[in-house]
Amino acid sequence: MTPAAPQSCVVLVAGETSGDQHGARVVSAMQQKDPGLFFCGIGGPALQQAGVRIVADAASLSVVGITEVFAKLPAIINGLAVMKKLLKSLRPELLILIDFPDFNLCVAATAKKLGIPVLYYISPQVWAWRRGRVRRIARLVDHMAVILPFEENFYRQHDVPVTFVGHPLLDDPSALSRQSLKITDIDRPVIGLLPGSRSGEIARHLPVMLETAAVLKAELKRAEFIISHAPSVLKKQIDTLMAQHPGAAGFEVISGPVETVFERSDVVVAASGTVTLQAALHGTPMVIIYRVSPVSFWLGRALVRVPHIGLVNLVAGRQIVAELVQHDARADKIAAAVGGLLHDKNELNILKRQLLGLHDLLGGPGAAARVADIALGLLDQPAA
Repeated sequence: MTPAAPQSCVVLVAGETSGDQHGARVVSAMQQKDPGLFFCGIGGPALQQAGVRIVADAASLSVVGITEVFAKLPAIINGLAVMKKLLKSLRPELLILIDFPDFNLCVAATAKKLGIPVLYYISPQVWAWRRGRVRRIARLVDHMAVILPFEENFYRQHDVPVTFVGHPLLDDPSALSRQSLKITDIDRPVIGLLPGSRSGEIARHLPVMLETAAVLKAELKRAEFIISHAPSVLKKQIDTLMAQHPGAAGFEVISGPVETVFERSDVVVAASGTVTLQAALHGTPMVIIYRVSPVSFWLGRALVRVPHIGLVNLVAGRQIVAELVQHDARADKIAAAVGGLLHDKNELNILKRQLLGLHDLLGGPGAAARVADIALGLLDQPAA
């Protein structure tokens, strides 16, 4: 018996690990409502496991920073060519783009020419820098599904169809706090180091984090340090950098879910990114740091239009955790910020409660289901 042809074809593009995971949840939610859908596109293991036919590996395209993109330019150009050919040959009923803005807006332009509806999930940070991109988004995107509460009003002001769907972190039960009011032992604190989820971030952040640990260790003799190893980077890179810092010999490297680091840590030093929101949902105090190449930093400084870089502070609407960026992200300053938290238990507990309060600002669980409903609504619309 010949199987029935799929009702509709949906193409997805998720260029990074987090987008791959969030996209997989959306695919699963759509399949539950319409099992006849066929999915293909660019992604990673999570989308593949969800049943998406992968035509290009997202790992070959992921990059951070303005100047850092040149190293992966050939792979990016090839990926765009693959997507252009795919859209022209398949003529899917819907294109779902997840984060990864510079690449995805090029893909959206091709889809627009072909009359393919575009749903964009997880907004580019146009509210932070290069705001002129919102005009391009208005031309190319049929609907924005945003995950931060202040983004909805921004897009409405620019006449872009938009829905705040809540943050996808809340779809994961492990993201919620299980140790929010852990008692800190100042004589033996546990300090987590979260250098990032990309090779370049590890190279820029882990050395200064290890230097910070050495400074703290001189003051807090019994302090323990644990390092988060993201699955998207090779552990060998972490091991090599640790070998260059003799004081790191006794540090524990934790591979797997980052939640383990939150549950065990009194304070974490975290590279700016979604991981800071994950830490907040666990009520884990933190110091946020970030470094990029000098050229990326100076270009970004000229273009950025927000008062904070940390998502925790942006969602809160004020600075509740310290941010140390570029030249300020050095061992003495980071150690001072961490030490300040550890030596004031009252302030530490106030910060924990402030961080847990962000949960209510991020919407409730069900982001993937809400995005799936928007996607299916676009599929049901008559062709232009």
